[in-house]
Amino acid sequence: MNHSKRHSDILRLVQEEGTITIASLADRLGVSLETIRRDVKPLTSDGSVLKMHGAIGLPTFSGEAPFEKRMRENSEAKRAIAKHVAATIQDGDSVMMDTGATTSFLARELLGHRRLTVITNSSDIARTLATVNGNRVYMAGGELRNDSGAAFGVSAIEFVSRFSVAHAVISAGAVDAVGGIMDYNLEEAEFARMVLARGARTLVVTDHSKFGRQGLVHVCSFSGFGELVTDQAPPPDIATAISEAGARLTVVGDVAEGIV
Repeated sequence: MNHSKRHSDILRLVQEEGTITIASLADRLGVSLETIRRDVKPLTSDGSVLKMHGAIGLPTFSGEAPFEKRMRENSEAKRAIAKHVAATIQDGDSVMMDTGATTSFLARELLGHRRLTVITNSSDIARTLATVNGNRVYMAGGELRNDSGAAFGVSAIEFVSRFSVAHAVISAGAVDAVGGIMDYNLEEAEFARMVLARGARTLVVTDHSKFGRQGLVHVCSFSGFGELVTDQAPPPDIATAISEAGARLTVVGDVAEGIV
């Protein structure tokens, strides 16, 4: 059986089973565990299948890709956005962030800062910034989602509602000229809305791929935040809606950076 034929068979078996162990794949295709692991690697890298502990499964199709894939998509743009926002945060500041690929990049850009107070529902952000440089990190409790390792639900929202921070930063699943900032999951949208309510400065961070998308759940209108930071100018209807709402649009690396 050649390499490309095994890829096709692996995909067929995953589609039939939904989730299948590496050991079962090796047994059914008559090859070694090492061979299956080697064949599965490019399929997980391109998002065709979702890697689990000792198994693989179908990726979610709820509008957003699995978290690890989102971290790879437009990574340079997300890193540039994160670098810009990190430069506006000072040592000793308080920051609240929701879970998201761009906010995870922001956490990495904040590794050079000291004495931050960080409140988040993301285990990735918490792990990145806890126990370094005198930071204090508070993580919201609740049920952890298996795709992002983030906590959601009533207890998570109640926990972060106790804090008031200098900088509140959320990511966006979709940005629509009429709908404003949107998401694909009710609990994520509810948590993001609470984050925005707790910040003196409120930011939405998103790369250009989210512009013009229609999300499932409304997070807030363009008047619900102070600044949107992105890597490319949005379509004219979105730029106009942001300007008319009185929010600031910052295009990282663009000579027109600033208020539109």
